Amino acid sequence: MIKKNFFIAEVSSNHNANLERCLHFIDIAKKIGCDAVKFQLFRIDQLFHRSILRKRKDIKLRKKWELPINFLKKISDHCKKKKILFGCTPFYLDAVDQLYPYVDFFKIASYELLWDDLFIKCIKKKKPIIFSTGMASKNEIQNKLKLFRKYKFENYSILHCVSSYPAPLKSINLNSINFLRKLTKNKIKIGWSDHTKNSGVIYKAIFDHKAQIIEFHIDLDKKGREFKFNHCWLPNEMGAIINIIKKDKIISGKIKKVVSTSESIEKNWRADKYDGLRPLKKIRKKYDKKF
Repeated sequence: MIKKNFFIAEVSSNHNANLERCLHFIDIAKKIGCDAVKFQLFRIDQLFHRSILRKRKDIKLRKKWELPINFLKKISDHCKKKKILFGCTPFYLDAVDQLYPYVDFFKIASYELLWDDLFIKCIKKKKPIIFSTGMASKNEIQNKLKLFRKYKFENYSILHCVSSYPAPLKSINLNSINFLRKLTKNKIKIGWSDHTKNSGVIYKAIFDHKAQIIEFHIDLDKKGREFKFNHCWLPNEMGAIINIIKKDKIISGKIKKVVSTSESIEKNWRADKYDGLRPLKKIRKKYDKKF
């Protein structure tokens, strides 16, 4: 499923429970060069303990952030039409069953890293799994690797992540990408789940630390429910970055020094080696004949 520089547009709750907006996210993700689009499936009463829901009205109001289950088939069909992969994060056990007929992969969030039952249920569905490691210790990550080995499941990828919204640059520690690569003995795809909204971080993750997957939060128009937290990219912002990264081979070119096609005309206007005047004498002769 995953190739080099695999980009996932994380819609999160910016869909605002509007189907047309969901489909537009898919269109935009494809347009800016993403390989996958990802949503989240949660139910507030199965995400937070009832004591928190009683005390925190702001969290209780997130009921409006939920993705309607009857959207799933239409989202899946539209992704197939646009030839972009559909991933989703299950936040409760039944969500795995509800997502299974429609998604190309499961994404398990950092907040669920300790929940073995969720991992096991996703593993048993035998679809690709990507999981994030925000807030995770080495032992916690190793426990998940043991779980995958126990079930002889190898179709998974890991994302380094910092679970702050937005994540301060001093906390990024992109060297953790290399740590995860060594921990998995270079057998697993490793990437970066971005909460910084900083282009320099994206470039460094890919070019310096060889991140193979980049997940980023996206909003269409600053009207998504999570945009106010300042960790969501707009399409033109991330689109420009993806365009540069996907043209890396073209930009890097060949090892040897060559004259590019675009320089061929300007080459004639260099200083002539005999008198220091421009254009070159051979070009001047053409001008003399013409005039």
